[in-house]
Amino acid sequence: MDITKIGFVGLGLIGGSIAKTIRRIYPEIRLYAVSGHLSTITQAFAAGAIENDYMMDISEFSSMDYIFLCTPVRQNISFLKQLKDIISPNTIITDVGSVKGDIHKAVTELGLEQKFIGGHPMAGSEKTGFAASTAYLLENAYYVITPTACTDPQQTERFRDFVAGLGAIPLVLDSGRHDFATASISHLPHIIAYSLVNLVKEVDDSQETMKTIAAGGFRDMTRIAASSPVMWQEICLSNKEQLLRLIDLYTRQLSGIRASIEKEDTQAMLSYFTDAKNYRDSLTVRQTGPIHPVYELYCDLIDEVGGIATLSTLLASNGINIKNIGILHNREFEDGVLHMELYDQDSLDTAAALLTKYHYTVYRR
Repeated sequence: MDITKIGFVGLGLIGGSIAKTIRRIYPEIRLYAVSGHLSTITQAFAAGAIENDYMMDISEFSSMDYIFLCTPVRQNISFLKQLKDIISPNTIITDVGSVKGDIHKAVTELGLEQKFIGGHPMAGSEKTGFAASTAYLLENAYYVITPTACTDPQQTERFRDFVAGLGAIPLVLDSGRHDFATASISHLPHIIAYSLVNLVKEVDDSQETMKTIAAGGFRDMTRIAASSPVMWQEICLSNKEQLLRLIDLYTRQLSGIRASIEKEDTQAMLSYFTDAKNYRDSLTVRQTGPIHPVYELYCDLIDEVGGIATLSTLLASNGINIKNIGILHNREFEDGVLHMELYDQDSLDTAAALLTKYHYTVYRR
């Protein structure tokens, strides 16, 4: 690698995980960070993730090869303004936000199009902060790269290679296409989850009957509503146009199925549910519905020859049968690179204990 110094603005779950991953794979690269909290810097330094044990000033980032902006979108834009006049001609600024429109617009207005490559690692969880970061969060996760119209193609390819070197799967997309796609498969589902929770809260009785009996289907569908309200406020404002468009399309979907139910149009209902089921079943790994209990766990797994075979053999030799197994490439709000589904609770408990015993990092739902 010809990269020697990388700076991080913000060092939470994503920034911290990228820093830890770089430290694990490229220990020769020097990493520095600024944060809103000195405790984060102290914690990251103690973990060996960064070089500085003090609160750096942003002006000290002038000679970085890459600068990762890892704060909320609006804060990232503020830091762009501070970095504009201090970075060296060879510095590339990137970000990790799940919405690209606002920051690309700001980059254009600031005349930084040749100095910026957008980024969105599609991995994470409801957890926040450096303490939740891991050195394997990027492993086999999609990492969307959104260059500007003026980004040097060689710089894009260089950054793409760097991302791939971290164990992620780089995808180069136009920022607008990225925002519509993420609004569809991430942002709208969160809005629906929050709406469903608020609906049940509103119609529940004084004895909280619904809250008491809420089970698998409701919990599975609304788990992501436990995410940070502040973060989702930011995302809604940043991806407003795409999200409003999709809410309108979703409302049309609801109106359509409502009309079919009202008319008792059995064929229309059956076709609607069948089409959805077939498409859902075509998705990889998680092909279970909300009706049946799901016995699943996630674990970190280094991408190396025989990694899955070793884990499978370990479980099989202890009498544990795996129902479904696969690599998660989009791991936003999921933990672990490897997803496994077992047949029953006993198998799940035994598998988790066994993998933990052999030093795998295990996450359970």
